[in-house]
Amino acid sequence: MTEAGTSMAKEEDTQNVEYSGSEHTHALSVEHRQYLLQRHGTLDLEPVPDMSDGDPYNWPKSKKILNLAMIAFHAMMATFTAAAVQSVFAEIAADLDVSIHRASYMLSLQIAVLGGAPLFWRPLAQRFGRRPIFLLSLICSLVGNVGCAVSPSYATMGLCRAITAFFISPASAIGSAVVAETFFKKERARYMGVWTMMVTLGVPMAPFIFGFVAVRVGYRWIYWILAITNGVQFILYFLLGRETLYLRGPTPAFSPTSAPHKSTPQSLLSFGRINPTPLTLGDFVQPLTFVARPCVFIPAAGYAMVFLWANIMVSVETGQLFPEKFGFDSQQVGLQNISIIIGSLIGEQIGGYASDWWMWRRHRKVINSSDSESQDDDGSTLAPQPEFRLWLGYPGYLLTICGVVVYFIQLDRAGHTWNVTPDVGMGIAAAGNQIVTTVMTTYAVDCYREDAAGVGVFINFVRQTWGFIGPFWFPEMIKQAGFGASAGIATAMLVVVSMIPTAVVQWRGRLWRQMLSSLSA
Repeated sequence: MTEAGTSMAKEEDTQNVEYSGSEHTHALSVEHRQYLLQRHGTLDLEPVPDMSDGDPYNWPKSKKILNLAMIAFHAMMATFTAAAVQSVFAEIAADLDVSIHRASYMLSLQIAVLGGAPLFWRPLAQRFGRRPIFLLSLICSLVGNVGCAVSPSYATMGLCRAITAFFISPASAIGSAVVAETFFKKERARYMGVWTMMVTLGVPMAPFIFGFVAVRVGYRWIYWILAITNGVQFILYFLLGRETLYLRGPTPAFSPTSAPHKSTPQSLLSFGRINPTPLTLGDFVQPLTFVARPCVFIPAAGYAMVFLWANIMVSVETGQLFPEKFGFDSQQVGLQNISIIIGSLIGEQIGGYASDWWMWRRHRKVINSSDSESQDDDGSTLAPQPEFRLWLGYPGYLLTICGVVVYFIQLDRAGHTWNVTPDVGMGIAAAGNQIVTTVMTTYAVDCYREDAAGVGVFINFVRQTWGFIGPFWFPEMIKQAGFGASAGIATAMLVVVSMIPTAVVQWRGRLWRQMLSSLSA
């Protein structure tokens, strides 16, 4: 550890590192070390897995990726289902004899429920495991979508949409825990990015696909397709999905070789309590306590603001402004979302792969700097501080600002003749949004790995709350202020709520965590 009298240069090199002394491998038994070397080919692992095939960290990479793919798709279905009606407000209004404004509540309602529902699911998933919650989620979402498809009235459809949102929500928040429970820290951003990217893509992909459906076979087939998809998901996850909740070390109620973690036919029907910790009412609101932890709250607020402008605003306003300005039908509106999809895919290369490379590069620099800097007194290895990852968030913020400004200004200049330039702005903003999404989510999870599910639920709550409020004031802002001033408002909000607070948490985050840790000790 660096002594008080070392040089300023050495202090600067070590300010971005932290100790992982609780998980160092030199204290493991010879058998445990041999097991890890045989399984992973290295002892440079964080966290250090148990000496058990049941530990998700020890799963084969193919099994991990298959499980993540199903969880990520499930997470996408939450935002995908909410945005499914985005391009068919007019059809719903005509069918159910309501105004287009009231029909748009079918979207806002689901956004709100998706934000709050994971607070209910998270404690249950912490006690009974992820797999039974996800299976229940899919079968009940299927029922809800069938209800929407056959609803005879506006009220009935609204109720079924709320039920669907409540049950489809778990993976969109708890997915962060699945990633943290399955993948090592050095690769976490890459796979966290897969999950976050799918959550992001759900919003633009739904109107892109269902614009065609509505024009050709009617909007109620949207719900039938969603129900069929849920059914296929249920079958695949029942047969191929595995439990990732794993308690380190045996307890009277759990052992590492218990049925939920075995890959046997009997394990498919094995459901039961995994975590014996008593369930209390406080557990259902515990994720909200992260509002007092700036290393989670500040990134969550910054990310939510970016998501609001780069995803929700451009998606919702495109559905309203393009028909009005250019006379587009639902199919043509849906096609505009291609730019968001492409931008998100490009942005993930920086937010995921480049983020892990960035942290690995810093880790190697610290390790190679000197023996005194790479090891603690007990020999534990130094690792980059989570705050070092935040450097990659600033390009995301700048791209978001650039994209939103281009979108507004080019719409203002377009008149009544469509051109591709507003879509270019949408794509740039989407790339920035995806960078920020992965970087901020991974940073928050790295800070509180022991409660990754709670972190995911809190971030989801903040994001969906902002997303629910935005569509109520976006149209009035554009109407009263105009496109140019709206671009200025977006820029100011992104700088004040996202960029500046991120710089502050990058500067003081480590100290805040240490202070909160000492207070709770």
